[in-house]
Amino acid sequence: MNLILIHPHEVKDGVVRLVDRRARHLAKILHAQTGDTLRVGLLNGLLGSGLVREISREQAVLEVTFITLPPPPSRLALILALPRPIMLNRVLSQVASLGLKRIFLINANRVEKSFFSASSLAPAALEERLRLGLEQGVDTIMPEVTVHPRFRPFVEDYLPTLAADFPTRLLAHPDATASIEQQFSPSPTAGVLMAIGPEGGWVDFEVEQFHLQGFSNFSLGPRILRVDTAVPALISRVEQLLSYPTEKR
Repeated sequence: MNLILIHPHEVKDGVVRLVDRRARHLAKILHAQTGDTLRVGLLNGLLGSGLVREISREQAVLEVTFITLPPPPSRLALILALPRPIMLNRVLSQVASLGLKRIFLINANRVEKSFFSASSLAPAALEERLRLGLEQGVDTIMPEVTVHPRFRPFVEDYLPTLAADFPTRLLAHPDATASIEQQFSPSPTAGVLMAIGPEGGWVDFEVEQFHLQGFSNFSLGPRILRVDTAVPALISRVEQLLSYPTEKR
């Protein structure tokens, strides 16, 4: 935990009392002591510092101030074919720690339909995984996650409006011959919309539907990666290209 993330309702007169996993982490992992100053953040607000006033194994009392803006959000938005629950938990934390703020979990031919009834999609479960990612990445702004159990309504009705905000639209596809660098041409301030499929890949119909919305296929190479490996690898590559748009390709 690189950041103690605090909900606004927890702060009373500049003081917060923690009685959950955060307090236990401070005591057992960070070995915080009275008088220590720790990094804190207000959920969807500023970063700041917390002065430890009291601490035990089950409770921590901090005097908090919030003065610093969180890091800027990523310009990348992610469309992700819903992975199995245990993998989704890992991916959501990774995505949040990397600064993405818009994630669209969608259905696909090779997604198990039972995944959409998993407890990991409950709002509280999603928020918990995202909070863990924010704590890791020292960020406070909660990502927006939407769930789309039907593929065709997403690509035919929802995606056209969404894609209009993203001139660069990328479709990760193992059969593609182009690299991500070859398909990447953002304007200095525009965003990127990237779609990553299930571990079995997109079927032809799904690829065609994305193409109709202006997506371009790319591949990372001959290796087939697990979703929880592909997602952070691809995000990191896009972020590098966004940071250095004149990089040779």
